[in-house]
Amino acid sequence: MQPPSTSGSPAVPPPVAPASASSPPHSAATAERRSGGGPGPGSGAGFRPEIQGLRAVAVLLVAAYHIWLGRVSGGVDVFLLLTGFLITGSLLRAVERRGRVDFAAFWSRLVKRLFPGAAAALAGILVASLLFLPSTAWREAISGVVASALYFENWHLALNSVDYLAQNSSAGPVQHFWSLSVQGQFYLLWPLVITAAAALARAAGWPLRGVTGTVLALVFAASLTYSVVLTEADQPWAYFDTGARLWELALGGLLAVALPHLRLYRPLRIVLGWAGLAALVACGLLVPVSTMFPGYIALWPTLAAAAVIVGGSTNSPLAADRLLNLRPMHYIGDHAYTLYLWHWPVLVCYLAVADRTTPSLTGGCLILAVSMALAVATRWITENGVDAFTRTRTGNLWSLSVGAAFLVPVLAGAWVWSGYLDQEQRRQEAAAARSADYPGAAAIGTPAAAPAGSPVPINPAPANAAADVPVTYADGCNQGTHSFELIMCIYGPEDYDRTIALVGGSHAAHWFPALQRIAAEKRWRIVNLVKGACMFTGAEQMRGGEVYHSCMAWNERVMAELAELRPDAVFTNATRTNIDASAGPLGEVVVDGYVQRWRELGEMGIDVIAVRDTPRLDFAAPDCLAEEPPEECVGRRYNAMARVSPLKSLDDVPANVTFLDFTDQLCQGDMCPTVIGNVLVYWDRAHITATYMRTLAPVLRSRIEAATDL
Repeated sequence: MQPPSTSGSPAVPPPVAPASASSPPHSAATAERRSGGGPGPGSGAGFRPEIQGLRAVAVLLVAAYHIWLGRVSGGVDVFLLLTGFLITGSLLRAVERRGRVDFAAFWSRLVKRLFPGAAAALAGILVASLLFLPSTAWREAISGVVASALYFENWHLALNSVDYLAQNSSAGPVQHFWSLSVQGQFYLLWPLVITAAAALARAAGWPLRGVTGTVLALVFAASLTYSVVLTEADQPWAYFDTGARLWELALGGLLAVALPHLRLYRPLRIVLGWAGLAALVACGLLVPVSTMFPGYIALWPTLAAAAVIVGGSTNSPLAADRLLNLRPMHYIGDHAYTLYLWHWPVLVCYLAVADRTTPSLTGGCLILAVSMALAVATRWITENGVDAFTRTRTGNLWSLSVGAAFLVPVLAGAWVWSGYLDQEQRRQEAAAARSADYPGAAAIGTPAAAPAGSPVPINPAPANAAADVPVTYADGCNQGTHSFELIMCIYGPEDYDRTIALVGGSHAAHWFPALQRIAAEKRWRIVNLVKGACMFTGAEQMRGGEVYHSCMAWNERVMAELAELRPDAVFTNATRTNIDASAGPLGEVVVDGYVQRWRELGEMGIDVIAVRDTPRLDFAAPDCLAEEPPEECVGRRYNAMARVSPLKSLDDVPANVTFLDFTDQLCQGDMCPTVIGNVLVYWDRAHITATYMRTLAPVLRSRIEAATDL
């Protein structure tokens, strides 16, 4: 069973830390007197009871949408706005009182407040991953925990979101930590911004809040513009980019600056409160948040939350704040931070154990109950326990030490577990290299091709399959989907006899290990020109329903490079298989522009070795093999491939083209095993492992030699 997919639905981030992380709470009665029946919402300083209720609404929306609707709600944007609002207000009051920001005190208090809860959740996630998730999810869980603990999970996910090879990966149990990383980066940046504004105000003799508001307005405008442009160009990356999210935090800061000057009468504030609350609840239902945010559309939930804050506490029985100030809402708001830390990993583990893709109503309620219990326990331990221990131990060093005391064991545990997995992988690889029990493709046509009941472990193990990719990925030689640049890497001896250019997308790239083995024997030089999800054609290409501009630009640069390089042959794909309707035509086709591209190469005197595409599975092979025997994890050839190769009916094939078909090395009749000769064939749904490709090298060499003069 797989955790919920990330496709089109990035995990929602955690809420802002409790208000006490930035300023000590005042009594609700004091806040009521400040912002009660008068003409404005008050100064904005101190405890604002409606914010606790707003926090509760946001976290409940996030959890409910995640659990039952399988989508995101916009609640994260509320948390980012609240972070900017609270932190900006706290820093401004510090400057007004002391004339400066005490960086050490500010950061050490945040460390003591935030690290223990986050570390407790991350430690629990490590244990839960080991107990409840399949072995194929362990490495991603470990890397996610490390990225989350060090506050760069958003960039970790951003890189995965644009990595074509990561698209079939499942949602990990720590993906919700990405906005905590954004907030952590904000906490490092914002004191510097406020300090710069204060210095400018002193130097010019201008009011602090006026200068701060101007600076924040500039940050807001620049970040929002960047967000809109980037969301249009590359929404998956923009979703996690701190720069594309900074405007939401700056908007909260602008609200903190402006709020003391707002004087609105109660009827208008009542309307604002209800309008903001209604808009917030409706946002996730009416807007596809996961595919449109964080561009201008994210103004919807942030302005809705701002309306609730401007409405303030009206002390009216007809106002929205009456609901927000209920004791249960405040209780949930008090635990919003820890509730969000726990609800996502509890959901992921529940789905894995229950073997479901979505929870039932009862199951969802169970997830919420368990998450709330863990949230209450975590808050009690990290606030009551830590605060009691440090009450008589004051000072910045103590606060930093407390945070480190929680975080270091988590990082150590992740390091030890990762080291153990690496050691096991090396042990198995060494054993496989010494053994004749792993013939791979050499077992085709023999009983070893279907190792039912074999006591020999599969190589690579399913848990390590995702790492069994061509070395070109680790070398940074395969271009990602977002960049327009051309990356060219050359492998082989300096005194080479022939040059072979490997050109295309990931389904060209997975032939590299076989070509590299042949190249070592025949003194070939391999030139690697690969870009994710990018076919080698001059025709217009689409990706995610939009024109794939970077691929088209990359193609032109490849042709210019080949015209200069003049390799002996180009090794590329002849057809494309597909079982995903959102990725283009289903089945197997010769892509528009392929033949024309081959003809252009022929005019340059370059031969083309065009290989028929490989079959695709409708399940992830390692995940299946982690739970089932190999004979239960078998794909069907004609799910993606044509019964008769489309190459047979292709007209006007240029004379420089040689077609090769290795379907017989991957399928037996209609059945395509995921294990052949005790070697794992697929590391995901569609890409061949480097290990199996290396066993296919002798067949590839003999067929190239038979069909060409190479």
